[in-house]
Amino acid sequence: MFERVTSRFPRTSAPRTRAAVLAAGLGTSVVLGAGVAVAVDNTAASGAAGAVQAQAAAQSKVAEAQAKAVEAQAAKAQKAAEAKKAAAAKAAQAKKAAKAAAKKKAASWIDPVESYKLSASFAQNGGMWAHKHSGQDYAVPTGTPVVAAHGGTVVKAGGNGAGDGPAYGNAVVIKHGNKTYSQYAHLSSVNVKVGQVVKTGQKIALSGNTGNSSGPHLHFEIRTTPNYGSAVDPVKFLRGKGVTV
Repeated sequence: MFERVTSRFPRTSAPRTRAAVLAAGLGTSVVLGAGVAVAVDNTAASGAAGAVQAQAAAQSKVAEAQAKAVEAQAAKAQKAAEAKKAAAAKAAQAKKAAKAAAKKKAASWIDPVESYKLSASFAQNGGMWAHKHSGQDYAVPTGTPVVAAHGGTVVKAGGNGAGDGPAYGNAVVIKHGNKTYSQYAHLSSVNVKVGQVVKTGQKIALSGNTGNSSGPHLHFEIRTTPNYGSAVDPVKFLRGKGVTV
């Protein structure tokens, strides 16, 4: 007789097999669904992060532009301040130079007229004078402005030689201090009065041909007193003060 052979592996029923396949498919679907959800979440997060980065970049650009504007404004203000300071320094320097020039002018001596020609000189002999010529003549047309050769105080002014005699015609005498006086004679008009303080270069009269004169000119003297008879060589004196005569 033959022995009956029995299989060790039990036969799986068809319903159980179908259930297993269905369960496996459902599991796969769940896994796939979860993957899709995660992908969607990642995309959203990436978009939000990109938006944040874009906003941050825009804010950074705005801040940078504002910083540059502030820097430019500060540079402009600094430049304006430096220009103002330079202008103030320049103005102060010009004022100082003008003051120094005025001081130098006040301390200096100048010619009593401009555009002249020297004629009769000091101590020259001639029939026009009782003694030797007491001053220096500057040949200029009548009406030429006569200025103070140096600052001082007018001590004589008017006709009759301002007290020195009719030979001088209209005359002016200015006291300069340190026993120094200047005299201007043969004037056509006198523009100052006794006691008036005048500055170097200030107009005091107009040249003329009054008194004992042979033609339009200015008679100029340097004296040690206000009166006639104390004259010294005016050209030598002026040259000693740096004046080109």
